[in-house]
This record gives sequence, C-alpha cells and structure tokens, in this order.
Amino acid sequence: MDVIALIFIVFSALMHALWNMQVKQSGDKTVFIWWMFVASSVLMNLLLIFLPGPFPPPHDVTWLWAVIGAVCFVLYHLFNGIAYRQGDLSLTYPLAQTSMIYVPLWGVLFLHEQLTLGGIVGVVCVVSGAYCVQLPDFSLRSLLRPFRNLANPSVRAALLAGFIYSIGSIADKSGVIDYSPFYFTYILVMMMLLTMSLNLCRGRYRGRVLREWQQHKRLILYSGPVMLGSFISFRYGLSLAPVSYAVPVRQVNVLFGVLIGVLFLGESCGRVRITAACLIVLGVLGIHFGG
Repeated sequence: MDVIALIFIVFSALMHALWNMQVKQSGDKTVFIWWMFVASSVLMNLLLIFLPGPFPPPHDVTWLWAVIGAVCFVLYHLFNGIAYRQGDLSLTYPLAQTSMIYVPLWGVLFLHEQLTLGGIVGVVCVVSGAYCVQLPDFSLRSLLRPFRNLANPSVRAALLAGFIYSIGSIADKSGVIDYSPFYFTYILVMMMLLTMSLNLCRGRYRGRVLREWQQHKRLILYSGPVMLGSFISFRYGLSLAPVSYAVPVRQVNVLFGVLIGVLFLGESCGRVRITAACLIVLGVLGIHFGG
C-alpha cells in the first residue's frame, strides 16, 4: 500500500476513534450523532467558500454511489445500535466486524482488485484482531460463542450491519475513483444528514434535539472537525488504495480506541485487548509492506 494512502487512512482511524469517544461521553447517542453531522456539514460548507473553482458537477453514477453509500452507512449505524442495545458487546461487536471479510471479496469480484499473499495475510491478521478485541478470553467457547446465537435478534442485527457496511464501502470506493474525494464526501455527508433528519422528525424525538444541544454544546462543536477529518482523510486514502486493503487498515482505530479508553476513560486493558491490538498492528504492517 502506498505510504500516502496509509497516512491518510491511519489519520482517519485516529479521528474515528476520537469521535467515537465523544459519542460515549454524550447523552442521547442518536441525537448526538445527528448533531455531529450538522457540525461537520457546516464546516464543509464554509470550506467550499475558500476552494478554488465551482463545485464540479457530479456524474449520474456519482449520485448513485453517494445514495447507496449514504443509505448503507445510515442503516449500518441503525443495526449496530440495535445490536449493541439488545445484546452483549462481546457477542455482537465481533460479528459487526465481518464486513472486512466481504470487502476484499467484493473488491476482487466487482472492482477487479488484485491481492498479494502478504496483503491477504495482513487482512487475516486485522480481521482476527478486530474479531477478538471484545472477547472475554481466547477459549474455543468464547471464539465460537457469537456464531452459536444466530437466533438472537441482536446477533442477526450485528451480522446485517457488517454486510451492509461492506456494500457501502464498495460504493465509497466507486464514488472516488473518478470524482474528487472532498466533493464526494460533501455529497455523502449531506445525504446522510438528510436521512437522519427525516428520522428525527418522528414524535419520539420531540424535545430531545434541543436538550442534547443544551447539555453537550461544547462536545458537539468539538466533534465537527473530528468527524470531518475522519471522513475526508479516509476517502482521500481510499482514492489511492484498494478498498480491499483500506477498510481493514482503518481497523487500527481499535488500537487507538484501546489507548484512548485506557489513558482518558479509565478503562482496563487486559491480555485479550493487547493481543488483539498487536494483531491489528501486524496486519497493517503486512498490508503496507506486502500489499
């Protein structure tokens, strides 16, 4: 993998871990994420003022990829939320990471990407680390436990989240192949914001939007640049690297998440999390040098 692409994606992973930390500190998670998109969209519109030249007209297929990507990523957050609310994290989180199994497959089948042996080994290491990071231990029982509960609605939601995310990733890559990553991100963010806004129009959210702003105004304002940095840098990296490698490499956010949790949130870091983080780092190195 090209070193510039690696830098973009690793930076995106760091920003992703930071905005997830901000979500953890918020009150109403669904509303807070909407506010994050509002803050990011405001920043993107301000940036448009300073960019040279007019907004490049998107191709019809660019609109299609943006719509598919926006719908997939909103559904991913929806099903992930269902999985995490209704199920044990150690049961649902590993299954949500199954997107990294599908993405290389879609990349090869639909985008005609070619994977090297070193790259494949790296992807396997990253997938293994991401799968294991929330497990209680490395026993066979714990490793197989998520797949023994397929009748559980939260497990099915997590599996569906992983599958949907993989489709969104292919739409993402297709959208930046022959169109500006910044402007594609702009269209994608606006579409996701519109979709989430329609969801918040339901009666159950009445009063919750303003309350979240009043309680976490500063956190929301901080979150805008962080989320924007994550979105834009990832798509610039995606424009320079195969999606089969880019999506697994971004899982280095797990390492950043572990470090942030230990250093700033007082979370424990056991043997499983350390081993899983090391596997992810080894996998990223394998993709960089062998991919």
